[in-house]
Amino acid sequence: MTRSIRLRPWQKAAFEKYVAAGQDDFLTVATPGAGKTTFALTVARHVLSERPRSRVIVVAPTAHLKVQWAKAAARFALHLDPAWSPSDGEFPSDMHGIVTTYQQVASSADVLASLSTDAFVIFDEIHHAADDRAWGDSVRRAFTPSVRRLAISGTPFRSDTNSIPFVRYVLDEAAPDFEYGYGDALGDGRVVRPVYFPRTGGEMEWTAPDGSLQSASFDDSLDQVRSSQRLRTALSLEGEWLPTVLREAVGRLDEIRKTHTDAGGLVIAIDQDHARGIASILRDRFGQQATVVTSDDPDASDRIAKFSAGTTPWLVAVRMVSEGVDIPRLRVGVYATTTTTELFFRQAVGRFVRWVPGVKGQKAYLFIPDDPRLRSRAFQIADQRRHSLRKRDQERAERDPAALDEGAEEQMSLFAALSAVATDQSVHATFDGDEVDDDLDPSLDDDPNLVLTLAPPPPLSGDRRPLEDMGIELGGAAARTRREEKRRLREQNAEIVATLVRRTGQTHAQINAELNRLSGVGRITEATVTQLRRRLEVGEQLARRL
Repeated sequence: MTRSIRLRPWQKAAFEKYVAAGQDDFLTVATPGAGKTTFALTVARHVLSERPRSRVIVVAPTAHLKVQWAKAAARFALHLDPAWSPSDGEFPSDMHGIVTTYQQVASSADVLASLSTDAFVIFDEIHHAADDRAWGDSVRRAFTPSVRRLAISGTPFRSDTNSIPFVRYVLDEAAPDFEYGYGDALGDGRVVRPVYFPRTGGEMEWTAPDGSLQSASFDDSLDQVRSSQRLRTALSLEGEWLPTVLREAVGRLDEIRKTHTDAGGLVIAIDQDHARGIASILRDRFGQQATVVTSDDPDASDRIAKFSAGTTPWLVAVRMVSEGVDIPRLRVGVYATTTTTELFFRQAVGRFVRWVPGVKGQKAYLFIPDDPRLRSRAFQIADQRRHSLRKRDQERAERDPAALDEGAEEQMSLFAALSAVATDQSVHATFDGDEVDDDLDPSLDDDPNLVLTLAPPPPLSGDRRPLEDMGIELGGAAARTRREEKRRLREQNAEIVATLVRRTGQTHAQINAELNRLSGVGRITEATVTQLRRRLEVGEQLARRL
Protein backbone atom coordinates (compact mmCIF):
# COMPACT_ATOMS: atom_id res chain seq x y z
CA MET A 1 0.00 0.00 0.00
CA THR A 2 1.10 3.57 -0.61
CA ARG A 3 0.08 6.95 0.72
CA SER A 4 0.41 10.43 -0.74
CA ILE A 5 1.41 13.66 0.95
CA ARG A 6 1.01 17.20 -0.32
CA LEU A 7 4.19 19.21 0.13
CA ARG A 8 4.82 22.92 0.00
CA PRO A 9 6.70 24.01 -3.13
CA TRP A 10 9.98 24.46 -1.25
CA GLN A 11 9.64 21.06 0.44
CA LYS A 12 9.10 19.34 -2.91
CA ALA A 13 12.06 21.20 -4.44
CA ALA A 14 14.30 20.35 -1.50
CA PHE A 15 13.22 16.69 -1.58
CA GLU A 16 13.93 16.41 -5.27
CA LYS A 17 17.34 18.01 -4.83
CA TYR A 18 18.12 15.60 -1.98
CA VAL A 19 17.21 12.58 -4.09
CA ALA A 20 19.12 13.84 -7.12
CA ALA A 21 22.23 14.72 -5.10
CA GLY A 22 22.70 11.22 -3.72
CA GLN A 23 25.06 12.60 -1.06
CA ASP A 24 25.90 10.98 2.26
CA ASP A 25 25.44 14.40 3.91
CA PHE A 26 22.85 17.05 3.07
CA LEU A 27 22.26 20.38 4.86
CA THR A 28 18.92 22.19 4.55
CA VAL A 29 18.50 25.66 6.05
CA ALA A 30 14.87 26.80 6.13
CA THR A 31 13.22 29.59 8.09
CA PRO A 32 11.41 28.63 11.30
CA GLY A 33 7.81 27.69 10.66
CA ALA A 34 8.41 26.62 7.06
CA GLY A 35 7.98 22.90 7.73
CA LYS A 36 11.48 21.45 8.14
CA THR A 37 10.15 18.51 10.16
CA THR A 38 7.73 17.50 7.41
CA PHE A 39 10.54 17.71 4.86
CA ALA A 40 12.89 15.62 7.01
CA LEU A 41 10.30 12.92 7.71
CA THR A 42 9.41 12.75 4.01
CA VAL A 43 13.08 12.09 3.31
CA ALA A 44 13.12 9.47 6.08
CA ARG A 45 10.21 7.63 4.50
CA HIS A 46 11.99 7.73 1.15
CA VAL A 47 15.23 6.35 2.59
CA LEU A 48 13.40 3.53 4.41
CA SER A 49 11.60 2.58 1.22
CA GLU A 50 14.97 2.13 -0.48
CA ARG A 51 16.66 0.52 2.54
CA PRO A 52 13.96 -1.38 4.49
CA ARG A 53 16.48 -2.71 7.00
CA SER A 54 17.57 0.78 8.01
CA ARG A 55 16.48 2.53 11.19
CA VAL A 56 16.05 6.25 11.87
CA ILE A 57 17.94 8.24 14.49
CA VAL A 58 16.87 11.83 15.20
CA VAL A 59 19.16 14.08 17.26
CA ALA A 60 17.26 17.03 18.78
CA PRO A 61 18.41 19.97 20.93
CA THR A 62 16.14 19.37 23.94
CA ALA A 63 14.19 16.66 25.74
CA HIS A 64 10.90 18.41 24.91
CA LEU A 65 11.70 18.26 21.21
CA LYS A 66 12.26 14.51 21.44
CA VAL A 67 8.57 14.10 22.25
CA GLN A 68 7.60 16.59 19.56
CA TRP A 69 9.58 14.65 16.94
CA ALA A 70 7.97 11.35 17.99
CA LYS A 71 4.49 12.88 17.62
CA ALA A 72 5.32 14.31 14.20
CA ALA A 73 6.77 10.98 13.03
CA ALA A 74 3.58 9.16 14.09
CA ARG A 75 1.67 11.23 11.52
CA PHE A 76 3.98 9.67 8.92
CA ALA A 77 3.36 6.14 10.23
CA LEU A 78 6.88 6.15 11.62
CA HIS A 79 7.37 5.04 15.22
CA LEU A 80 10.31 6.71 16.99
CA ASP A 81 11.08 6.11 20.66
CA PRO A 82 11.70 9.44 22.50
CA ALA A 83 12.52 7.68 25.77
CA TRP A 84 15.41 5.56 24.50
CA SER A 85 18.46 5.56 26.77
CA PRO A 86 21.98 4.10 26.31
CA SER A 87 21.16 1.43 28.87
CA ASP A 88 18.54 0.06 26.46
CA GLY A 89 21.31 -0.92 24.05
CA GLU A 90 19.56 -2.09 20.89
CA PHE A 91 16.75 -0.39 19.02
CA PRO A 92 13.29 -1.24 20.36
CA SER A 93 11.96 -4.08 18.20
CA ASP A 94 8.65 -2.36 17.52
CA MET A 95 10.08 1.07 16.65
CA HIS A 96 11.49 2.42 13.39
CA GLY A 97 14.10 4.29 15.38
CA ILE A 98 14.82 6.59 18.28
CA VAL A 99 15.06 10.27 19.16
CA THR A 100 17.98 11.40 21.29
CA THR A 101 19.62 14.74 22.18
CA TYR A 102 23.06 16.21 21.53
CA GLN A 103 23.73 15.99 25.25
CA GLN A 104 22.90 12.28 25.24
CA VAL A 105 25.13 11.75 22.23
CA ALA A 106 28.03 13.28 24.16
CA SER A 107 27.66 10.66 26.89
CA SER A 108 26.77 7.66 24.73
CA ALA A 109 28.67 8.06 21.46
CA ASP A 110 30.06 4.53 21.45
CA VAL A 111 26.64 2.94 22.01
CA LEU A 112 25.14 5.03 19.23
CA ALA A 113 28.04 4.21 16.92
CA SER A 114 27.10 0.54 17.18
CA LEU A 115 23.47 1.37 16.38
CA SER A 116 24.05 3.88 13.58
CA THR A 117 25.52 1.39 11.11
CA ASP A 118 23.12 1.47 8.15
CA ALA A 119 20.96 4.06 9.97
CA PHE A 120 19.53 7.27 8.54
CA VAL A 121 20.34 10.18 10.88
CA ILE A 122 18.49 13.50 11.12
CA PHE A 123 20.29 16.33 12.93
CA ASP A 124 17.75 18.90 14.13
CA GLU A 125 19.34 22.36 14.49
CA ILE A 126 22.76 20.93 13.68
CA HIS A 127 24.59 24.05 14.91
CA HIS A 128 24.17 22.69 18.45
CA ALA A 129 26.94 20.23 17.66
CA ALA A 130 29.29 23.23 17.96
CA ASP A 131 28.03 24.32 21.39
CA ASP A 132 30.82 22.30 22.98
CA ARG A 133 33.87 20.81 21.27
CA ALA A 134 33.19 17.49 23.02
CA TRP A 135 29.69 17.47 21.54
CA GLY A 136 31.04 17.83 18.02
CA ASP A 137 33.59 15.07 18.56
CA SER A 138 30.88 12.80 19.95
CA VAL A 139 28.55 13.46 17.02
CA ARG A 140 31.33 12.56 14.60
CA ARG A 141 32.24 9.37 16.49
CA ALA A 142 28.62 8.27 16.93
CA PHE A 143 27.37 8.77 13.39
CA THR A 144 30.29 8.29 11.03
CA PRO A 145 29.11 4.66 10.47
CA SER A 146 25.61 5.79 9.38
CA VAL A 147 24.56 5.38 5.76
CA ARG A 148 22.97 8.83 5.27
CA ARG A 149 22.81 12.03 7.33
CA LEU A 150 20.36 14.92 6.89
CA ALA A 151 21.09 18.13 8.80
CA ILE A 152 18.40 20.79 9.17
CA SER A 153 18.57 24.26 10.70
CA GLY A 154 16.27 27.24 11.02
CA THR A 155 19.15 29.70 11.17
CA PRO A 156 22.25 30.15 9.00
CA PHE A 157 25.32 29.66 11.14
CA ARG A 158 29.07 30.16 11.21
CA SER A 159 31.80 27.78 12.25
CA ASP A 160 33.13 30.14 14.96
CA THR A 161 35.75 28.14 16.85
CA ASN A 162 34.16 24.69 16.60
CA SER A 163 33.47 23.30 13.14
CA ILE A 164 30.42 21.07 12.87
CA PRO A 165 30.74 17.46 11.72
CA PHE A 166 29.18 16.44 8.38
CA VAL A 167 28.75 20.08 7.29
CA ARG A 168 30.52 21.54 4.26
CA TYR A 169 32.11 24.96 4.74
CA VAL A 170 32.98 27.69 2.27
CA LEU A 171 35.54 29.83 4.08
CA ASP A 172 34.02 29.88 7.58
CA GLU A 173 30.36 29.73 6.53
CA ALA A 174 28.27 26.56 6.48
CA ALA A 175 27.21 25.93 2.88
CA PRO A 176 23.59 24.68 2.68
CA ASP A 177 22.69 22.24 -0.05
CA PHE A 178 19.23 23.84 -0.02
CA GLU A 179 18.15 27.17 1.51
CA TYR A 180 14.70 28.68 2.01
CA GLY A 181 14.70 32.06 3.74
CA TYR A 182 12.14 34.11 5.63
CA GLY A 183 11.68 36.44 2.66
CA ASP A 184 11.11 33.46 0.36
CA ALA A 185 8.47 32.08 2.73
CA LEU A 186 6.63 35.42 2.99
CA GLY A 187 6.64 35.71 -0.78
CA ASP A 188 5.06 32.26 -1.12
CA GLY A 189 2.23 33.17 1.27
CA ARG A 190 0.50 31.03 3.91
CA VAL A 191 3.82 29.69 5.14
CA VAL A 192 4.97 32.19 7.79
CA ARG A 193 3.67 35.37 9.40
CA PRO A 194 5.09 38.86 9.02
CA VAL A 195 6.71 39.89 12.31
CA TYR A 196 6.90 43.52 13.51
CA PHE A 197 9.24 44.91 16.16
CA PRO A 198 7.87 47.69 18.42
CA ARG A 199 10.97 49.26 20.04
CA THR A 200 10.92 51.07 23.37
CA GLY A 201 13.55 53.60 24.43
CA GLY A 202 14.53 54.37 28.00
CA GLU A 203 16.62 56.29 30.54
CA MET A 204 18.61 53.97 32.80
CA GLU A 205 20.76 54.48 35.91
CA TRP A 206 22.92 51.83 37.55
CA THR A 207 25.92 51.25 39.76
CA ALA A 208 28.75 49.57 37.87
CA PRO A 209 30.83 46.75 39.44
CA ASP A 210 33.61 49.29 40.16
CA GLY A 211 31.19 51.36 42.25
CA SER A 212 30.76 54.19 39.74
CA LEU A 213 27.33 55.68 39.07
CA GLN A 214 26.27 55.33 35.43
CA SER A 215 23.34 56.67 33.44
CA ALA A 216 22.49 56.40 29.76
CA SER A 217 19.66 56.13 27.28
CA PHE A 218 19.57 53.66 24.41
CA ASP A 219 20.63 56.50 22.10
CA ASP A 220 23.99 56.94 23.88
CA SER A 221 27.05 55.29 22.39
CA LEU A 222 28.62 52.93 24.96
CA ASP A 223 31.31 50.31 24.98
CA GLN A 224 30.39 46.64 25.04
CA VAL A 225 30.47 46.22 28.81
CA ARG A 226 28.36 49.29 29.59
CA SER A 227 25.93 48.44 26.78
CA SER A 228 25.26 45.13 28.47
CA GLN A 229 24.87 46.83 31.87
CA ARG A 230 22.41 49.31 30.36
CA LEU A 231 20.30 46.52 28.88
CA ARG A 232 20.27 44.57 32.15
CA THR A 233 19.14 47.72 33.96
CA ALA A 234 16.26 48.24 31.53
CA LEU A 235 15.10 44.67 32.07
CA SER A 236 15.35 44.87 35.87
CA LEU A 237 12.25 43.88 37.83
CA GLU A 238 12.72 46.92 40.08
CA GLY A 239 12.50 49.52 37.30
CA GLU A 240 9.51 50.82 35.38
CA TRP A 241 10.80 50.11 31.86
CA LEU A 242 9.77 46.45 31.86
CA PRO A 243 6.25 46.95 33.32
CA THR A 244 5.64 49.69 30.74
CA VAL A 245 6.52 47.35 27.89
CA LEU A 246 4.52 44.50 29.39
CA ARG A 247 1.48 46.80 29.57
CA GLU A 248 1.82 47.57 25.85
CA ALA A 249 2.24 43.89 25.00
CA VAL A 250 -0.78 42.88 27.09
CA GLY A 251 -2.88 45.51 25.31
CA ARG A 252 -1.73 44.31 21.90
CA LEU A 253 -2.52 40.67 22.73
CA ASP A 254 -5.95 41.61 24.10
CA GLU A 255 -6.71 43.34 20.79
CA ILE A 256 -5.54 40.33 18.75
CA ARG A 257 -7.60 37.90 20.86
CA LYS A 258 -10.78 39.67 19.74
CA THR A 259 -10.40 37.90 16.38
CA HIS A 260 -7.84 35.17 17.16
CA THR A 261 -9.42 34.02 20.40
CA ASP A 262 -6.70 31.65 21.61
CA ALA A 263 -3.74 33.81 20.58
CA GLY A 264 -0.90 33.72 23.09
CA GLY A 265 2.06 35.79 24.21
CA LEU A 266 5.60 34.83 25.19
CA VAL A 267 8.08 36.69 27.40
CA ILE A 268 11.68 35.50 27.09
CA ALA A 269 13.34 36.13 30.46
CA ILE A 270 16.95 36.31 31.69
CA ASP A 271 16.87 33.56 34.31
CA GLN A 272 14.50 31.67 36.59
CA ASP A 273 14.08 34.43 39.19
CA HIS A 274 13.51 36.96 36.43
CA ALA A 275 10.87 34.73 34.82
CA ARG A 276 8.97 34.31 38.07
CA GLY A 277 9.15 38.06 38.72
CA ILE A 278 7.72 38.79 35.27
CA ALA A 279 4.87 36.36 35.90
CA SER A 280 4.14 38.21 39.14
CA ILE A 281 4.02 41.56 37.32
CA LEU A 282 1.65 40.14 34.71
CA ARG A 283 -0.60 38.75 37.45
CA ASP A 284 -0.51 41.57 40.02
CA ARG A 285 -0.47 44.61 37.73
CA PHE A 286 -2.39 43.44 34.70
CA GLY A 287 -4.50 40.52 35.90
CA GLN A 288 -2.90 38.14 33.43
CA GLN A 289 -2.28 34.47 34.24
CA ALA A 290 1.06 33.20 32.97
CA THR A 291 2.65 29.77 32.66
CA VAL A 292 6.31 29.79 33.76
CA VAL A 293 8.73 27.34 32.14
CA THR A 294 12.36 26.97 33.26
CA SER A 295 14.98 24.44 32.26
CA ASP A 296 15.26 22.95 35.76
CA ASP A 297 11.55 22.12 35.84
CA PRO A 298 11.03 18.37 35.25
CA ASP A 299 7.52 19.15 34.01
CA ALA A 300 8.70 21.78 31.51
CA SER A 301 7.74 19.75 28.43
CA ASP A 302 4.28 19.02 29.79
CA ARG A 303 3.79 22.70 30.66
CA ILE A 304 4.76 23.79 27.15
CA ALA A 305 2.50 21.16 25.57
CA LYS A 306 -0.42 22.18 27.78
CA PHE A 307 0.10 25.87 26.96
CA SER A 308 0.35 25.11 23.25
CA ALA A 309 -2.96 23.23 23.26
CA GLY A 310 -4.74 25.64 25.64
CA THR A 311 -5.96 29.22 25.71
CA THR A 312 -3.93 30.70 28.60
CA PRO A 313 -2.71 34.10 27.39
CA TRP A 314 0.92 34.23 28.54
CA LEU A 315 3.98 31.99 28.70
CA VAL A 316 7.18 33.17 30.46
CA ALA A 317 10.25 31.11 29.66
CA VAL A 318 14.03 31.01 29.92
CA ARG A 319 15.54 29.60 26.72
CA MET A 320 13.13 26.65 26.76
CA VAL A 321 11.31 27.93 23.68
CA SER A 322 14.18 29.63 21.91
CA GLU A 323 13.99 27.23 18.98
CA GLY A 324 12.17 24.24 17.64
CA VAL A 325 9.16 24.33 19.97
CA ASP A 326 5.99 24.57 17.93
CA ILE A 327 3.37 26.90 19.50
CA PRO A 328 1.52 28.30 16.48
CA ARG A 329 -0.85 30.46 18.54
CA LEU A 330 1.95 32.80 19.71
CA ARG A 331 1.27 36.26 18.28
CA VAL A 332 2.93 38.67 20.75
CA GLY A 333 6.33 38.49 22.40
CA VAL A 334 8.51 40.51 24.75
CA TYR A 335 12.27 40.13 24.33
CA ALA A 336 13.31 40.56 27.98
CA THR A 337 16.63 38.72 27.94
CA THR A 338 20.20 40.03 27.91
CA THR A 339 21.26 37.55 25.21
CA THR A 340 21.79 39.63 22.08
CA THR A 341 23.47 37.25 19.63
CA GLU A 342 22.06 37.12 16.13
CA LEU A 343 21.51 33.36 16.38
CA PHE A 344 19.43 33.57 19.57
CA PHE A 345 17.47 36.59 18.36
CA ARG A 346 16.52 34.88 15.11
CA GLN A 347 15.54 31.75 17.01
CA ALA A 348 13.32 33.87 19.26
CA VAL A 349 11.66 35.52 16.26
CA GLY A 350 11.06 32.05 14.88
CA ARG A 351 8.63 31.33 17.72
CA PHE A 352 6.15 33.85 16.27
CA VAL A 353 6.20 33.11 12.55
CA ARG A 354 4.26 29.84 12.45
CA TRP A 355 1.18 30.07 10.27
CA VAL A 356 -2.29 29.05 11.51
CA PRO A 357 -4.66 28.09 8.66
CA GLY A 358 -7.99 29.89 8.68
CA VAL A 359 -6.89 32.96 10.67
CA LYS A 360 -6.84 36.22 8.72
CA GLY A 361 -4.40 39.08 9.22
CA GLN A 362 -1.78 37.13 11.13
CA LYS A 363 0.74 39.83 11.97
CA ALA A 364 2.93 39.01 14.96
CA TYR A 365 4.71 41.48 17.26
CA LEU A 366 7.95 41.12 19.21
CA PHE A 367 8.48 44.03 21.64
CA ILE A 368 12.19 44.75 22.04
CA PRO A 369 14.41 47.22 23.93
CA ASP A 370 15.72 49.94 21.62
CA ASP A 371 19.22 48.58 22.22
CA PRO A 372 21.41 49.23 19.14
CA ARG A 373 22.33 45.55 18.82
CA LEU A 374 18.73 44.34 18.93
CA ARG A 375 17.63 47.23 16.73
CA SER A 376 20.11 46.07 14.09
CA ARG A 377 18.89 42.48 14.32
CA ALA A 378 15.27 43.60 13.93
CA PHE A 379 16.06 45.85 10.96
CA GLN A 380 17.66 42.93 9.12
CA ILE A 381 14.54 40.81 9.51
CA ALA A 382 12.17 43.72 8.80
CA ASP A 383 14.06 44.37 5.58
CA GLN A 384 13.42 40.77 4.51
CA ARG A 385 9.77 41.24 5.36
CA ARG A 386 9.39 44.47 3.38
CA HIS A 387 11.17 43.00 0.38
CA SER A 388 9.90 39.44 0.65
CA LEU A 389 10.26 38.79 -3.06
CA ARG A 390 13.91 39.81 -3.11
CA LYS A 391 16.55 37.21 -2.36
CA ARG A 392 18.04 38.16 0.96
CA ASP A 393 21.58 39.38 1.27
CA GLN A 394 23.96 36.42 1.63
CA GLU A 395 26.36 38.24 3.91
CA ARG A 396 26.04 37.22 7.56
CA ALA A 397 26.73 39.52 10.48
CA GLU A 398 29.63 38.71 12.71
CA ARG A 399 28.77 36.96 15.94
CA ASP A 400 27.91 39.56 18.58
CA PRO A 401 30.87 39.83 21.00
CA ALA A 402 28.94 42.06 23.39
CA ALA A 403 26.40 39.46 24.46
CA LEU A 404 26.51 38.51 28.10
CA ASP A 405 28.15 35.12 28.47
CA GLU A 406 29.15 33.03 31.45
CA GLY A 407 32.37 34.98 31.94
CA ALA A 408 30.53 38.28 32.06
CA GLU A 409 28.41 37.14 34.99
CA GLU A 410 31.18 36.78 37.56
CA GLN A 411 31.03 40.41 38.77
CA MET A 412 27.28 40.92 38.44
CA SER A 413 26.91 40.74 42.22
CA LEU A 414 28.63 44.16 42.31
CA PHE A 415 26.22 45.52 39.70
CA ALA A 416 23.00 47.24 40.82
CA ALA A 417 20.19 48.61 38.68
CA LEU A 418 18.93 51.87 40.16
CA SER A 419 16.18 53.03 37.81
CA ALA A 420 14.83 52.36 34.34
CA VAL A 421 12.15 54.51 32.75
CA ALA A 422 10.61 53.79 29.35
CA THR A 423 10.50 56.72 26.97
CA ASP A 424 9.38 56.69 23.36
CA GLN A 425 8.13 53.66 21.48
CA SER A 426 8.36 53.18 17.75
CA VAL A 427 7.96 50.53 15.11
CA HIS A 428 10.61 51.88 12.76
CA ALA A 429 9.88 51.40 9.07
CA THR A 430 7.49 48.54 9.63
CA PHE A 431 4.14 49.89 8.48
CA ASP A 432 5.44 51.48 5.29
CA GLY A 433 3.08 49.75 2.89
CA ASP A 434 4.69 46.36 3.50
CA GLU A 435 1.43 44.48 3.86
CA VAL A 436 1.65 40.81 2.95
CA ASP A 437 -1.14 38.93 1.23
CA ASP A 438 -2.42 36.24 3.58
CA ASP A 439 -3.31 33.89 0.74
CA LEU A 440 -1.23 31.58 -1.37
CA ASP A 441 -1.97 31.23 -5.06
CA PRO A 442 -5.04 28.94 -4.82
CA SER A 443 -3.94 27.06 -7.93
CA LEU A 444 -1.16 25.49 -5.83
CA ASP A 445 -3.79 23.72 -3.70
CA ASP A 446 -4.60 21.49 -6.67
CA ASP A 447 -1.13 21.33 -8.17
CA PRO A 448 -0.46 17.61 -8.78
CA ASN A 449 3.27 18.35 -8.94
CA LEU A 450 3.24 19.02 -5.20
CA VAL A 451 1.83 15.59 -4.34
CA LEU A 452 4.39 12.94 -3.45
CA THR A 453 3.52 9.25 -3.24
CA LEU A 454 5.46 7.32 -0.60
CA ALA A 455 5.84 3.59 -0.20
CA PRO A 456 4.77 2.24 3.20
CA PRO A 457 7.44 2.04 5.91
CA PRO A 458 8.93 -1.38 6.61
CA PRO A 459 6.91 -3.57 9.00
CA LEU A 460 8.06 -3.91 12.59
CA SER A 461 8.21 -6.72 15.08
CA GLY A 462 4.73 -7.55 16.34
CA ASP A 463 2.81 -5.66 13.65
CA ARG A 464 -0.18 -7.72 12.59
CA ARG A 465 -1.25 -5.40 9.78
CA PRO A 466 0.54 -3.03 7.44
CA LEU A 467 1.12 0.25 9.25
CA GLU A 468 -0.60 2.21 6.51
CA ASP A 469 -3.79 0.25 7.20
CA MET A 470 -3.97 1.16 10.90
CA GLY A 471 -6.02 4.30 10.52
CA ILE A 472 -3.03 6.65 10.41
CA GLU A 473 -3.53 9.56 8.06
CA LEU A 474 -0.18 10.38 6.57
CA GLY A 475 0.80 13.90 7.54
CA GLY A 476 -2.64 14.51 8.99
CA ALA A 477 -3.87 15.50 12.43
CA ALA A 478 -2.25 14.36 15.64
CA ALA A 479 -1.67 10.62 15.79
CA ARG A 480 -0.93 8.66 18.93
CA THR A 481 2.73 7.70 19.12
CA ARG A 482 3.60 4.08 19.68
CA ARG A 483 4.96 4.88 23.14
CA GLU A 484 1.68 6.63 24.01
CA GLU A 485 -0.30 3.67 22.69
CA LYS A 486 1.77 1.26 24.77
CA ARG A 487 1.27 3.41 27.87
CA ARG A 488 -2.48 3.42 27.27
CA LEU A 489 -2.54 -0.37 26.82
CA ARG A 490 -0.44 -0.94 29.94
CA GLU A 491 -2.91 1.17 31.93
CA GLN A 492 -5.81 -0.86 30.55
CA ASN A 493 -3.94 -4.07 31.40
CA ALA A 494 -3.45 -2.80 34.95
CA GLU A 495 -7.19 -2.12 35.24
CA ILE A 496 -8.15 -5.63 34.10
CA VAL A 497 -5.59 -7.12 36.51
CA ALA A 498 -7.18 -5.17 39.38
CA THR A 499 -10.59 -6.47 38.32
CA LEU A 500 -9.35 -10.08 38.27
CA VAL A 501 -7.69 -9.66 41.67
CA ARG A 502 -10.99 -8.51 43.17
CA ARG A 503 -12.97 -11.33 41.57
CA THR A 504 -10.55 -14.22 42.20
CA GLY A 505 -8.84 -13.24 45.44
CA GLN A 506 -5.46 -13.98 43.88
CA THR A 507 -2.51 -11.57 44.18
CA HIS A 508 -1.45 -9.09 41.51
CA ALA A 509 1.73 -11.11 40.96
CA GLN A 510 -0.26 -14.31 40.34
CA ILE A 511 -2.67 -12.66 37.90
CA ASN A 512 0.14 -10.89 36.02
CA ALA A 513 2.14 -14.11 35.71
CA GLU A 514 -0.88 -16.00 34.37
CA LEU A 515 -1.75 -13.29 31.81
CA ASN A 516 1.87 -13.16 30.66
CA ARG A 517 1.92 -16.94 30.22
CA LEU A 518 -1.37 -17.07 28.28
CA SER A 519 -0.44 -14.17 25.96
CA GLY A 520 3.22 -15.04 25.40
CA VAL A 521 4.60 -11.94 27.12
CA GLY A 522 7.93 -12.04 28.96
CA ARG A 523 7.97 -8.68 30.77
CA ILE A 524 5.11 -6.25 30.26
CA THR A 525 7.56 -3.32 30.06
CA GLU A 526 9.15 -4.96 26.98
CA ALA A 527 5.92 -6.09 25.30
CA THR A 528 5.02 -4.87 21.83
CA VAL A 529 1.71 -3.18 21.05
CA THR A 530 0.37 -6.42 19.56
CA GLN A 531 1.40 -8.39 22.66
CA LEU A 532 -0.24 -5.84 24.97
CA ARG A 533 -3.46 -5.99 22.96
CA ARG A 534 -3.42 -9.78 23.09
CA ARG A 535 -2.78 -9.71 26.86
CA LEU A 536 -5.70 -7.31 27.35
CA GLU A 537 -8.00 -9.55 25.28
CA VAL A 538 -7.01 -12.58 27.38
CA GLY A 539 -7.69 -10.66 30.59
CA GLU A 540 -11.09 -9.47 29.36
CA GLN A 541 -12.03 -13.01 28.34
CA LEU A 542 -11.14 -14.28 31.83
CA ALA A 543 -13.10 -11.47 33.45
CA ARG A 544 -16.21 -12.30 31.41
CA ARG A 545 -16.11 -15.91 32.64
CA LEU A 546 -16.06 -14.91 36.31
